Amino acid sequence: MTAPSLGTLSLHPTTGIAAATTDLSKVYGSGETRVVALDRVSIAFRKGEFTAIMGPSGSGKSTLMHCAAGLDSFSSGSVRIGTTELGTLNDRQLTQVRRDRIGFIFQAFNLLPTLTALENITLPLTIAGRRPEREWLDRVVSTVGLSQRLGHRPGQLSGGQQQRVAVARALISRPAIIFGDEPTGNLDSRAGAEVLGFLRDSVRELGQTVVMVTHDPVAAGYADRVVFLADGRLVDEMTHPTPDRVLDRMKALDTRSRTS
Repeated sequence: MTAPSLGTLSLHPTTGIAAATTDLSKVYGSGETRVVALDRVSIAFRKGEFTAIMGPSGSGKSTLMHCAAGLDSFSSGSVRIGTTELGTLNDRQLTQVRRDRIGFIFQAFNLLPTLTALENITLPLTIAGRRPEREWLDRVVSTVGLSQRLGHRPGQLSGGQQQRVAVARALISRPAIIFGDEPTGNLDSRAGAEVLGFLRDSVRELGQTVVMVTHDPVAAGYADRVVFLADGRLVDEMTHPTPDRVLDRMKALDTRSRTS
């Protein structure tokens, strides 16, 4: 199938679901050692939306992201990317879905040190035996502000620049959804703000869907909505978040967690 031209991309898609979970549960161990990491979580991530997942330590936020992204198995319920049910796929099919339809950004960058920034960006396409579409590549590189650094290797880039390379790598294959696990956790506040701005731009200007796990109320303030987990359950949701509102909500959840 030919990828849509840039001119046909909707900048502000408002309908459709990029990914969803239904009654998703994840249980570790059994008997006295049984731990319920996720307890029947149902959530939809809408196309063209930036969602932050937050919650106290041990609330299940990273487990939810890993299960929703096909990086971890789950005990019961369902996970869908678009209309594809991940629980019905074999290992080869699941690998293909992760490669072609899901982008990942981790706080450790995960760049190959011997490759240039450009080679790291296009690596997912190289592995899939595809050539980058020049117009899309130029737009992604421009969006993340790397046009002058494409020939540099990771060791020649700052932490913020390395994470921008990781963002561009996640965007290059036009995934249905991008998952970020504390993507600014290893960055200083200025570099973190740059990367969050680029993620925000990828949603507004490229129509991308982004789901980010974070503990930082400032980072969550870049999102369209924030969902809150506690004890493996979805307990609250906030649209049009601000850092102060998010911080107040997190304090309330922490208080409830300590008193429960």
